Amino acid sequence: MKGVYFRHTLGVSALALSIAAAALPAQAQNAEKEKPAADEYALDEIVVTARKRAEDILKTPVSVTAVTSEQLEQRGVTTISNLAEQTPGFNINNNSSGRADRSFQQLILRGFTPATTDSTPVATFIDGVPVSSATAVMSISNPARVELLRGPQSAYFGRNTFAGALNVVNKEPGDKLAGSVLASIASRNTYRLQGELEAPILEDKVAFRIAGSKDSKDGSYKNGANPGETLGEQSSYTYNGLLVVKPSENLTIKAFGMVSHDDDGPAGMGVIGAGQVTDAKGKVVVANQSNCGFTVTNALFGFTSTNRFICGTAPKLSGLSPASNTLVDSYVRSRLAIKQNRLIDPEDGVQGYGLVRDYQHYHLAADYDIPDTGFTVTALTGMNREQWGSLSDIVNYDSSGIANAAYTPTNGLRNYYSSSYLVESKSKDFSQELRLGYDDQGDLRFVTGVNYLNASAKRTVDILDNITPASGVTPSGKTRNETLSGFFGITYDITDALTASVEGRYQIDKLYAYISPLRDLVVTDPTFTKPGTYAAGSLLASKKYENFLPRFIAQYQWTDEVMTYASVAKGVNPAALNSGVVTYTGESAAFAKNLGLDVFVSPEKVTTYELGLKGSGDSGRLRYTFAGYFSQWRDQLNQVIQTFGNTVGGFSSVFGTINAGGSDMKGIEFEGSYRLNQLITLNAAGSINDSKVKNYRSPLTTQLTGLSSFRGNELPSTSKYGASVGVLLNGELGLWQDSTWFTRVDYTYKSGMWSDVANIVKTPSSQVVNLRAGITKGDISLDIFVNNLFNEDAYTSITDNFIFSPTTTYAAYNAINVGLREKRSVGAQVKVKF
Repeated sequence: MKGVYFRHTLGVSALALSIAAAALPAQAQNAEKEKPAADEYALDEIVVTARKRAEDILKTPVSVTAVTSEQLEQRGVTTISNLAEQTPGFNINNNSSGRADRSFQQLILRGFTPATTDSTPVATFIDGVPVSSATAVMSISNPARVELLRGPQSAYFGRNTFAGALNVVNKEPGDKLAGSVLASIASRNTYRLQGELEAPILEDKVAFRIAGSKDSKDGSYKNGANPGETLGEQSSYTYNGLLVVKPSENLTIKAFGMVSHDDDGPAGMGVIGAGQVTDAKGKVVVANQSNCGFTVTNALFGFTSTNRFICGTAPKLSGLSPASNTLVDSYVRSRLAIKQNRLIDPEDGVQGYGLVRDYQHYHLAADYDIPDTGFTVTALTGMNREQWGSLSDIVNYDSSGIANAAYTPTNGLRNYYSSSYLVESKSKDFSQELRLGYDDQGDLRFVTGVNYLNASAKRTVDILDNITPASGVTPSGKTRNETLSGFFGITYDITDALTASVEGRYQIDKLYAYISPLRDLVVTDPTFTKPGTYAAGSLLASKKYENFLPRFIAQYQWTDEVMTYASVAKGVNPAALNSGVVTYTGESAAFAKNLGLDVFVSPEKVTTYELGLKGSGDSGRLRYTFAGYFSQWRDQLNQVIQTFGNTVGGFSSVFGTINAGGSDMKGIEFEGSYRLNQLITLNAAGSINDSKVKNYRSPLTTQLTGLSSFRGNELPSTSKYGASVGVLLNGELGLWQDSTWFTRVDYTYKSGMWSDVANIVKTPSSQVVNLRAGITKGDISLDIFVNNLFNEDAYTSITDNFIFSPTTTYAAYNAINVGLREKRSVGAQVKVKF
């Protein structure tokens, strides 16, 4: 198989070079004949909306990456994962709770790694309207651009923009009938179909744009426990539409809607064990790959032990992994058919192992320019609806030969050991923003407005063994947050060169926790809330948080081409809820309180200082940006699970989210593009994102290593170093009239990521090369591509975990779970425009 891939890769590379070779003589002749002026090759201006108004990216005093629709297509970026892989300083973590799927994707910028699955320091938007699904945000067909803003963006974008924001900007429909059809095929039964259509309905008044796409691919890895299946299979479809209405030259109304559906198989994830597991026949099913150990005195359990683990760079998987118990037998089908207390109707949920998600996003935007005043009134209304269900076996090895001690011939359980969890989630939100902007092309510009958000969510988590016709799924209460804020931004040109901006947002967050609507809750212990009987569906607890989040910016325009800026900004990440702690009693309640657990957890806070340099040169052929930052991250959140010995000789566990400590973050970022001539364009980017823990509590890491201080260590799940280089060759094709060609090579480097704050084991660094080449003749284009040209296999994520087995004590981690990178893929794409 490797030989086949190698020959395919050589073929694609040879064809790309042939296209370039055929075109070079024509390019040389044109260059000799025409000898154009230098500025003819100037890079196109990029306009961004990082401050809720259109600005040249080189005049915007914010660290922002903007990727245009043309660049997205040339780089083959179709998902948020593609974008992150090719962007230094941008990582995605989807590895948690024994699975690595698309049920959640944590966006990580500048090393700000969220420690809980429900928190994100980077919010996502479409046209400035909040989007609740990081996966769906990139589902727009052929957007105008994608903007990635770094640093706290609270003043303009509000909650969850703690470390940055990602905004996808729609492309408006044109004034004539147009569209395109795209078809792409690649290795492992990968295909993509996409169509788009735009047209005016009423000339200069009403126009629309609609698009749809269908994507599917098999996984890159065979399932060792179910050889007929691959791990990492994904399938999606998306429909979206944009209607633009311009009743007058001063009023523009845009209505956008998007519907997406994901149907994935079991995720591609591997297990590296620090202990050996054998089945009933003595067959090894988990290999012992440990290379170090920690002698730890466990005060909770009262004994000293040596905890074996993996240190240094994570090794390659043994031949026993990846493997997952994913057989859909009568046991699985019967449990998934139970309707009682389910958030999602069984017919609409998962039918086997994997993920099923349905997502809807709608927004309405209206802009009115008040004539002859410089004022613009804007209204944004948004709505999101999302539901997803996931079934995964967190054992993550072939345990079919290990007996299930709980099995009897009559209880309907599997006769072998497994730990399959059904997770279902439903969420919805509504947002409304009203703002007033002023810009009469004078020295003063400002924006002010108000914003309201109301979001609610429900989630159930159950092991399949516990879902019975009698009890159904364990019911869950609802959480709700309500945010009301007012914001402003004032910019004043003090001189022709010096500009100052003062921005801020006053934000009120209200958090609510509700009892399950299916049964009353009896609270007997007063540690966390008032004892009593709480009626089904009633409010359990609520709390209000108020924050003022300012940003101050000074920028100096040294020349028409060079600008520097300095800023200081504050950000806040919403508080968290631990509603389950109210059920703890006695020793468990006291232990949880001592651990720092409470019903409400304070918000995370950050203060960021930033210096930046932006400019252009060589008559517009060169564009560059530099940024350096220092951030103080305080009241960091961390999820904790702690087991302790109780007074009756057994063991009890408590879990939840705490404010674990703080870290200092610093780094530098660079981006640059240079068009050498009509033929060659170069781009490069790099980042150093350093983190230093000041103080941090991680009980399970302490139980593993015996360390309680992690001061000076780096935060996990993020790359400290990142770099990318791209070379684009393009021009007219001398073989035919009205034809062009391009060849693009992209190289990305990212350093390894630690699995925890003890910095014991990290992933290998990754080096990925993508190659793409294409020709266009009139309205028809053909591209060929190779993704991951050299078949890089460095892990995409890493986290500490347990080897789940009947003999594991769960006193300390004894395994790591790793996300598996997609293997080399060779393909072709045809696009027809009309």
